[in-house]
Amino acid sequence: QVQLVESGGGSVQTGGSLRLSCAASGRTLSSVAAMAWFRQAPGQEREFVAAVPWIGGTTKYADSVKGRFTSSGDKARNTLYLQMDDMKPEDTALYYCAAGRYWYSVTWYYTGHYNYWGQGTQVTVSS
Repeated sequence: QVQLVESGGGSVQTGGSLRLSCAASGRTLSSVAAMAWFRQAPGQEREFVAAVPWIGGTTKYADSVKGRFTSSGDKARNTLYLQMDDMKPEDTALYYCAAGRYWYSVTWYYTGHYNYWGQGTQVTVSS
């Protein structure tokens, strides 16, 4: 099993920045090949934000956050980060960290490819 704990959420104004962290732990952590961020706004489906191939490669982003958000991983600390800049009210959501045992080179955005999920951290952007 892999446990994921998100932190760093909060409230900011439009144009502001936040940095989320996701600390991973567990006996099967070595089996993780992909880590990702998803978000879910009230009344909406969970949507993909960014995915990092834990085995090495290019980080993928949703079009809605490309150029504003940056995700990176620190394997020594087993931690995934999401730097969010130039934030907009539409970024308001509960942000989830996820981990998967495989890296899907085409469908990295699919929630079903991720085996482990954190509890989420709330991000609110006011205008």
